[in-house]
Amino acid sequence: MQRTQTLIATLFAASFATMTFAAGSDSTTPPVKTETTQKCKQGKVWDVKKEKCVDAQSGALSDDDLYNAARELAYDGQYESALHVLAAAANQNDPRILNYKGFSLRKSGHTAEGMKFYQAALKIDPNYILARSYMGQAMISEGDFIGAKEQLVQIADRGGKDTWAYTALNMALHGDATTW
Repeated sequence: MQRTQTLIATLFAASFATMTFAAGSDSTTPPVKTETTQKCKQGKVWDVKKEKCVDAQSGALSDDDLYNAARELAYDGQYESALHVLAAAANQNDPRILNYKGFSLRKSGHTAEGMKFYQAALKIDPNYILARSYMGQAMISEGDFIGAKEQLVQIADRGGKDTWAYTALNMALHGDATTW
């Protein structure tokens, strides 16, 4: 049984690794671990130019750098550090920033607060299917399967049926607890 589950997970990862999302989206593959998660501690981020860990609040990094670092931290389970990094972004209304605030809050047990960030991201970019997927997964954790199914339909209607965002939410709706 374990071997079958591992094979299925590997096939899903391989089949979706080259896809890209619709408008307002992220990479479909988990971020590659860098020095940020391997060497830096307590909300610090690896600065490639300086070749050292720097405080995310220092102003030395672009919003894109901060977003990528926060995404890496969030996928690594370092939710508080991800939130610290996201707080340093100049554009706090960037849907990507809002989405990963929601993700980090949800994954750290603050689902209701995380939902506010997903909603804010979607208010800015209703086509942001990854935010819809994560919001749907939050709805499932709260027992709102109807709301989650509505998000799945929205993802499909916005051209995202062949994306990891759709697949992850669909898997979660069918009881797969390993999705994000």
